Amino acid sequence: MRGRDHTVSATHGDMDQNTRDIIMREFRSGSSRVLITTDLLARGIDVQQVSLVINYDLPTQPENYLHRIGRSGRFGRKGVAINFVTTDDERMLFDIQKFYNVVIEELPANVADLL
Repeated sequence: MRGRDHTVSATHGDMDQNTRDIIMREFRSGSSRVLITTDLLARGIDVQQVSLVINYDLPTQPENYLHRIGRSGRFGRKGVAINFVTTDDERMLFDIQKFYNVVIEELPANVADLL
């Protein structure tokens, strides 16, 4: 992504708190437009301008799904969550849909219409 001139930051649980705080300040200010993170930030992140959350993998517990996707579309803004799902994930996807009584639709061809 950086090779295509996207400003990208990443956090994970092995980083010290000071480094994570710096990265979050960059993301909140907009100087970093993409944040890649583990479940470390599934809860507690409060950034107004998040419009898209991409789940590279599904959470192992259905309860955690909402914490992940709930970062997008806050404060009256549109938000989209995209899940990369393999055949191994189909059971968890079913469990998530059942838990929240929702249908998670397949991604349409024109993603831009969602944002």
